[in-house]
Amino acid sequence: MIPFSPGHIYSNSTTSAFKMAAAVIETCHVACCANRTPNVVSWGRGGTIAYGTCNSVALYDPEERRVVALLNGHTGRVNAVQWVHREDSAPEGHLVSGASDNRLILWEAQQDGKFIQSVECKGHTGPICAADAIYVEDSKILVASSASDSTVKLWLCCDAKEAECLHNVSFGSGFMMDVSLVLLPGSRVPILACGGDDSRVHLYVQANGQLQRAMSLQGHEDWVRGVEWASAGGELLLASCSQDSLIRVWRLCAKSGTDTHAEDNHSIIKMKEDIFEVKERDKSSVFAVSLETVLAGHENWVYGVHWQPPFYQGGELQQRLCLLSASMDKTMILWAPEEGSGVWIEKVRVGEVGGNTLGFYGCQMSADGSMILAHAFHGALHLWCKDLDKEGEWRPGVVISGHFNAVQDLSWDPEGEFILSVGSDQTTRLFTPWRTQESKKVTWHEISRPQIHGYDMQCLAMIGRFQFVSGADEKVLRVFQAPRNFVENFANISGTSKETLLTSSDSASLPEGASTPALGLSNKAVFQGDLVPKNKEEEEQFNSVSDQYQESYFHPLNLTEPPPEDHLLQNTLWPEVQKLYGHGFEMFCLASDSSRTVVASACKASKAEHAAVLLWSTTTWRQLQVLPCHTLTVTQMAFSPDAQLLLAVSRDRTWSLWRRNLPTPESPEPLFSLYAHTEKDTAIHSRIIWSCDWSPDGKFFVTSSRDKKVIVWGPCSLASGDPVLPPEIKPCSSILDVGDSATAVAFCPVLCSNDRFVLHDLQLPSYRLARSYICLQYFGSLLQ
Repeated sequence: MIPFSPGHIYSNSTTSAFKMAAAVIETCHVACCANRTPNVVSWGRGGTIAYGTCNSVALYDPEERRVVALLNGHTGRVNAVQWVHREDSAPEGHLVSGASDNRLILWEAQQDGKFIQSVECKGHTGPICAADAIYVEDSKILVASSASDSTVKLWLCCDAKEAECLHNVSFGSGFMMDVSLVLLPGSRVPILACGGDDSRVHLYVQANGQLQRAMSLQGHEDWVRGVEWASAGGELLLASCSQDSLIRVWRLCAKSGTDTHAEDNHSIIKMKEDIFEVKERDKSSVFAVSLETVLAGHENWVYGVHWQPPFYQGGELQQRLCLLSASMDKTMILWAPEEGSGVWIEKVRVGEVGGNTLGFYGCQMSADGSMILAHAFHGALHLWCKDLDKEGEWRPGVVISGHFNAVQDLSWDPEGEFILSVGSDQTTRLFTPWRTQESKKVTWHEISRPQIHGYDMQCLAMIGRFQFVSGADEKVLRVFQAPRNFVENFANISGTSKETLLTSSDSASLPEGASTPALGLSNKAVFQGDLVPKNKEEEEQFNSVSDQYQESYFHPLNLTEPPPEDHLLQNTLWPEVQKLYGHGFEMFCLASDSSRTVVASACKASKAEHAAVLLWSTTTWRQLQVLPCHTLTVTQMAFSPDAQLLLAVSRDRTWSLWRRNLPTPESPEPLFSLYAHTEKDTAIHSRIIWSCDWSPDGKFFVTSSRDKKVIVWGPCSLASGDPVLPPEIKPCSSILDVGDSATAVAFCPVLCSNDRFVLHDLQLPSYRLARSYICLQYFGSLLQ
């Protein structure tokens, strides 16, 4: 669906689908979250965060708080993203990504800052789950990748835009969860660390054209989920984390002849060292690996570890010994050795308390160490910033958010100030522009999550400034009304007058917020009286079990900036004010008229008796009428701008047009009658009709279909002379063949300077329909 607002367009696709001039279309905002895989986020030295979202790689600038680019090249879910760090810690020029399409792509930055696909690595027979890369001699890039085909491959990418698979290591029936590459100290020999489901960390060395297993590090008691190297003072540190809730730090250093003789001195107490030898070009080097420390602090699986990036000080590259870890216990911990004793201790712990979400999949740290980031199981990014006023304190930061599954429908606020979207991630989300006092730039953010459901969401329709109807994979329609706390916070964030909003929202009867019972699907209103704290005597006296175990988790917030994820989950729900029953199967589409008095709904149907459109009154919430015409699912509906006509398109390849009858004393409520329709044998569309929309003047409508056709129909003028005779509505222009399935179409509500309509359609193959991000476009010079 592509609903327009004056000056904007929203679409659940990528910007590459737009075929208009770059000077006309400008991307205002992309709402997207990280994919639900551990190795999908990487923070570059230049400050840009790269992460996989659906089949794309998003480049996010945390300072500007917006997605600056989307890299499209994969045809499957992106599972692994990693910047190729430079040895001098300068901003990166290459990025590597791996996906469920079994491909590895190396992206290269151009002079204008844009990234293009440089090299493609094909060879894995299963989805790629981890990747890492380093620069070797002559600006060549060595890439390591692990996949679910139980192999780890080493690739050499050169300037000739070619990739050569140097080595292929098979682990039989085992899997390697993470890989990490680094150069051995004092040499240009790469060493590869692999952590797998055998609870071991395997080390491989590439020397003389061969990939040799150096050793396997034992100690973990469950799957090793993450490994990462760091170079410190001529030595290497390797951090590994595991499902045994522990983190192990290993030290690798070069051994000299005197060090070897010291092994015979049993009076010295030190950790056991494992020694391996590397031969390169007739030169032999000995290296030793020992256990540095074991870090115990997490209470659940530890999924990710990340070292603080190195930095320049006094002209030399310095590595601060600071390790960040993320766990399924919903916490991140910063570890560092204590001054004096050198014992590794917990310095900072951040995370979430309570809630019903799972924990963190991975973690990253900014180049200067002032910000830390985690991505959760449900794709949400969690950002914490170091508080400059309070030493040692960290505070939540504003970060991008979005759906973690397919976006199914969206609708603009009647005033065009915010947008609501629903998705298969079972949530309804509200996005609005945030106008800060410090900066004149406007950025879009999610400020409310009105509905967190137990079924996949399918459709919604706005029926007022702060009221909407939504439908999910259930037979019930649900009506929601914004609470007072949201209206106040919306005014603070958007810069709108609070008094004006409260006056238009009938503030006297508004609840403060909403909460969902532990085993329920309906958001219950929380009023001011429910928030008044009881005295001790009242707390000791429980009239019922429900009084003893309170289900109201809502806490009113006074927001001046977009809320973090935990507040979105708990404190931004809208109360449910009505349920509408009448459909026999799961809901599929909704529409409301411009006067916000009638709502039309349709459900999934395989028979004509279930394919009827139901009309509802928004004042009484009573079912007004049943409109039977189609034989299969009605896929989309649209009221004309003057609310006099209702258009419906269906899976049966036909469309129907319904006309509003004149009110009579016997039936003052709005009723509709069939005005025109196409038959199966005369229909022009030969496949399912996906979408429809009206022109701004209401004289024409457009349909788009899987048969790759977009057709403009008309004229649809309501002649007052003879309402009985059906109008002759036919294609009024040449049929547009868009070359692929046209899944969404929309008219721009503003005419061009030459009084022409602007029509936008979206072509997506069926396998790419499940986009999980939203893209906001601004039509600039087009409307001037």
